[in-house]
Amino acid sequence: MKPGLSLRVSQHLALTPQLQQSIRLLQLSTLELSQEVEQMLDENPFLERNADEAPREEFGLEAADTPAQADDYSADDAIFSGATSVSAAGAEGQNEAETPSSGADEPDWSGDGTVEMAPNDAEWGGDAPARNRNDSEGDEADATELARSHESLTAFLHRQALALRLSEIDRAALRFLIESLNDDGYLEEPLEELAISLAGPDDLEQIEELVHRFTVAQRLLQSLEPVGVGARGLGECLTLQLKALAADEDSEIDPDTVQTALRVCQQPLEMLARRDIRRLTQLCGDGEERTRAAMALIARLEPRPGRRFADVERNIIVPDVIVRKAGRANGRDGQHNFIVALNPDVMPRLRVHDIYAGALRGHKGGEGHQGMQQRLQEARWFIKNIQQRFDTILRVSRAIVERQKNFFTHGELAMRPLVLRDIADELGLHESTISRVTTAKYMATPIGTYELKYFFGSGLGTETGGNASSTAVRALIKQFVAAESPAKPLSDSQIAEMLKEQGIECARRTVAKYREALKIAPANLRKAL
Repeated sequence: MKPGLSLRVSQHLALTPQLQQSIRLLQLSTLELSQEVEQMLDENPFLERNADEAPREEFGLEAADTPAQADDYSADDAIFSGATSVSAAGAEGQNEAETPSSGADEPDWSGDGTVEMAPNDAEWGGDAPARNRNDSEGDEADATELARSHESLTAFLHRQALALRLSEIDRAALRFLIESLNDDGYLEEPLEELAISLAGPDDLEQIEELVHRFTVAQRLLQSLEPVGVGARGLGECLTLQLKALAADEDSEIDPDTVQTALRVCQQPLEMLARRDIRRLTQLCGDGEERTRAAMALIARLEPRPGRRFADVERNIIVPDVIVRKAGRANGRDGQHNFIVALNPDVMPRLRVHDIYAGALRGHKGGEGHQGMQQRLQEARWFIKNIQQRFDTILRVSRAIVERQKNFFTHGELAMRPLVLRDIADELGLHESTISRVTTAKYMATPIGTYELKYFFGSGLGTETGGNASSTAVRALIKQFVAAESPAKPLSDSQIAEMLKEQGIECARRTVAKYREALKIAPANLRKAL
């Protein structure tokens, strides 16, 4: 074959470092962007924070379509950002709980069966609260304050254990069981497995000794607050709380009801979950009325003793976009015009350091000039990519608000079907870009704060040939369930028929999927006899 030369024309996309940075910044959340900005400020000497108010052109705001939209980005809009920050999760309370002094002595369940009493708290550090089942209301309030101050369950139990006079072995066994509890306060692993994990599977004598120590320590653990801690299952947890109520002489609960509730907890819990009163009445040998009262009492108990001590991470949602009504509603369709503005509190104000940039221009050709020139270019790229990020978020948000005006006026029942391709085609962007923009970006509206992805949903066919948004269908299902009779809850098939009467074609399996997504129990568990 004779060698030869030929020309070929082709196109390919090269991901330059600038384009890669632009894509990465676009998919970052507000918190992640803030961390990225701080890191860049530390690494790049040519980048500095602009103390003055950022001019509009720094963030692409000169591209407003109308004068009214251009005014959306005035400094007056900053007042909305503080009012629309939403805490998604987390316990409240910042004050450190004071440690109560108590003179109540606790028994020492030592291994030989003898009971010793701690003479005073001073001997064990003075700040250790002594606990028992008959603590006053002040002690219960203290437990709540400890939970609010994010003290963990294990730390709270260790504080109580300090008031107990135990031998070193029993103290170590109690400490080991406390550390073995899960977040809900349950001791999931059997005592035998815990003993084998310490002694090994071959030392049978040591295993037997450890099981004996753990059994004594478990009795002591279950005597601590919160009531029900150290249980091996839900049934035992409820039983411990009911026994505490029975031992409380000041309780106003009928003792017979407590005894019936104890017998109910000894039955399979599946019957209690199904509210099978007839079967429980037969097994417990009590009247139906007393069985109902016992089930109502059990429903007021805490199935997770460690719940209030859970240190839930606080996720603060700061909206990237703010939507507010503009003027009165139109006379024709009753819809409002909405103003879409970026939240100025999440927009970093950056600029290139003038002094360093000027010094670099005055020393061209010097040593290290090329490296410093590259850092200067990186700073300019970073500012430009941030500008492009906020400009894209603003364009997508405006398109969403324009498509979902009915939602902002009438609520989620008026949500229209919307997919990523619709916005991508309208703005001339790729679907992946719209996906990055709508992930972990939030919009503060007059009716709440929502993630941008919330406004997208598939459509279900209607009798008129149109489409109904899946979000609107879920809202209808929630509405139907809220209005149902507690004695005769609606089944999935009945809900599907009701949707069909509304002109929405929705299969029973689809109804079940939406119901589970809304965390609504099935009809047999919603039934209240």
